[in-house]
Amino acid sequence: MNRRNPSPSVPDPNAVAVTELTLAVFRLNGVLLHWGDKLVAPLGLTSARWQVLGAIALADTPLTAPQVGGAMGVTRQGAQKQLNLLTEQGLVKPHPNPANQRSPFYALTPEGRARYRKVDALWVAKAAELAALIPATQASTAARTLESMLRALTVPPFSKAQP
Repeated sequence: MNRRNPSPSVPDPNAVAVTELTLAVFRLNGVLLHWGDKLVAPLGLTSARWQVLGAIALADTPLTAPQVGGAMGVTRQGAQKQLNLLTEQGLVKPHPNPANQRSPFYALTPEGRARYRKVDALWVAKAAELAALIPATQASTAARTLESMLRALTVPPFSKAQP
């Protein structure tokens, strides 16, 4: 008897599009981290430390490691590692947290603020170069799409681990 493989089901076009988006984000993330490392290396930073400095600078208030992680989409442990390195560099300083002695608040030092301003100036120049290549409407649509995906993945049922 000649057995034939059943024909594969036709994939859902929406699922294919979301898969393509996810793969593009993964590739872009890798490129951005490498590119960012090269951008901020002259200032003694890495992309990861730039992210953490940015989280604190943009919050305009001291943050705990979990708050930094949440703001930047990294784990508390990842944020803590970078906070420790930034503390050693004299760019952030821990301050007591009355609500949790084991989770201090971190604030930028004067040197940290100065370094962040330099990084921000580098970024503003590069963002202008990118903006010349990517129309604002396209960038805005992409940002809204990624925010929608982020919201979908951070509320149940997707945010809970599957058994």
